[in-house]
Amino acid sequence: MRIVTAIQARTSSSRLPGKVLMPLCGEPLLFRLIERVNRACLRGTIVVATTERDEDNIIEQQCQERGINCFRGSVNDLLDRHYQLALEYKADALVKIPSDCPLIDPSVIDSVISYFLTNQDRFDYVSNLHPASWPDGNDVEIMSLETLTAACTNAQRGFEREHTTPYIWENPDRFRLGNVTWSSGKDFSTSHRWTIDYTEDYRFISEVYERLYPYNPVFGLDEILFLIEKFPELSELNNRYAGQYWYDNHLNELTTIEHYKLKMINHEA
Repeated sequence: MRIVTAIQARTSSSRLPGKVLMPLCGEPLLFRLIERVNRACLRGTIVVATTERDEDNIIEQQCQERGINCFRGSVNDLLDRHYQLALEYKADALVKIPSDCPLIDPSVIDSVISYFLTNQDRFDYVSNLHPASWPDGNDVEIMSLETLTAACTNAQRGFEREHTTPYIWENPDRFRLGNVTWSSGKDFSTSHRWTIDYTEDYRFISEVYERLYPYNPVFGLDEILFLIEKFPELSELNNRYAGQYWYDNHLNELTTIEHYKLKMINHEA
């Protein structure tokens, strides 16, 4: 099975413009993220999925300078961007990782992809988000090309196309959905915010990198948890945004969360 991992990125983020190019220990945030994704054994081919806007030329340019694949597609129709990318790179399955997760743990990526690969006859889509359990910012979704094609063909609502996968996980009667949960039994998804949407998030992530990266570039989830346990004031930098998600603005349009939770098959990893 040919796996392609797409990392969607643009410079025109509405809440924190240019966040993907903000520096982390001497490199743009996007490429620190790619550095981490590249450590996942099952990631397959990594491709940055950016937009066709002129302002995102810099993303393509910096990818070329580093020898990283870059695909350019629709600005607002991210579902089509992922679909066209999958066709271009002849993917059998597409992994979706957002560019706002520069602290993502490679082992989490492998857990989700591995569960999908070993259960190809059972699932069309697997994530670690429905329900989530790891700290926010460890988002991984993987789907077969057939599933992505069906979503791109049939999704109609704006947020379904803007966020790629809602049509899939909102239709559990059509798609076979799997979920991977943290084997620790803990749920840090609403209490530990490791993603970036606001200046406070960047301050937190920068502090983590500056304290860990120079001594251990391959630091993972355990090292971050140890750091914030030792220095709890770090989590306070962006704690005000903990538990906030993009779909909060679409709750009236979404089927109830309980609906798809009951339909999801869960696995611990």
